[in-house]
Amino acid sequence: MRPPVSPQAAAPVFVVSLAVTLTAARLFARRLDRLGMRFGLPEAVVGLLTALGADGPEIASALVALVRGAHSVGVGVIVGSNIFNLAAMIGLSALVAGSVALPRQTLWLEGLTGGAATVIGAAVLLGWLAAIPALVLLACVLVPYLTLVVRGPRLLSRVPLARRLTGGLMRALDEHRPRDRVRATFPDPARHLVGLIVLDLALIIGGSVGMVQAALTLGDHWHISRPVLGMLILAPLTSVPNAVTALRLGLARRGSALVGETFNSNTLNLVAGVALPALFVSLTGLSGTEKADLGWLAGVTAVTLLLLGPARGMRRAGATVVVGLYLAFVAFELAAV
Repeated sequence: MRPPVSPQAAAPVFVVSLAVTLTAARLFARRLDRLGMRFGLPEAVVGLLTALGADGPEIASALVALVRGAHSVGVGVIVGSNIFNLAAMIGLSALVAGSVALPRQTLWLEGLTGGAATVIGAAVLLGWLAAIPALVLLACVLVPYLTLVVRGPRLLSRVPLARRLTGGLMRALDEHRPRDRVRATFPDPARHLVGLIVLDLALIIGGSVGMVQAALTLGDHWHISRPVLGMLILAPLTSVPNAVTALRLGLARRGSALVGETFNSNTLNLVAGVALPALFVSLTGLSGTEKADLGWLAGVTAVTLLLLGPARGMRRAGATVVVGLYLAFVAFELAAV
């Protein structure tokens, strides 16, 4: 059977599809932000919506690959994106800005949530946990987290916690509120904004379909393995919007927002790209290399949290370690081909 895209046309199709996907994702996130402001949604909810918009290319590409039966590519996009996010969003930001620092309470809040989501997602991929129990466990982790983020200040004022713990959590939650948001009124009606959001979503999906199909064609033509295609090509390229946002936050010295954005992105990837699809398709049966990739993800996550732990946060030396781990991961993937 001939592929839908010829090898000669695959390269330009891939470039155009990638450009369409990333541009639509940027507009999607911006319009979700404006829609949230229009309807008076809490700042934390708007932030999560825009994070979902930035994650659109990663999640859509993974889902398209799964639908087309390229499971190793779909899983590779999610796992590779999460490892890349830690290196590019936190590690690279610390290298450029000199450090990424945040209060200890914020680190505990984001680290425990993101770490738990990583463990649950890995357990699903390894076949240790079925989809429904995984989603229940994720709900047990994410519902309290979202409750704290959205209603934290009011909630904590009513809970008789120790004053030091309450104050620390309040400071951590305050970091989730964007500092550069400008309140404004928009002349376009809400239905017009919703229509554009639907169009952006359609472009993200359509661009991802073209990008994944072109990548599969090029991979077969150039004899690139499916895991490498997902982890080292599609994953970094679709994570560009997150990396750009993180660099801006790092240069603005907004360490808590940066770390929260990174772990929220990774958690969204695991929920939408692993736990939910596992209800419909089998994601188990990983190769030895793919199982080792999950070990890389767990290890880089743990090392990143440890290096963020000191009072001065992650300095350039620690950032070099995180970026170096990603480069070692790339070398490991290429050597395993």
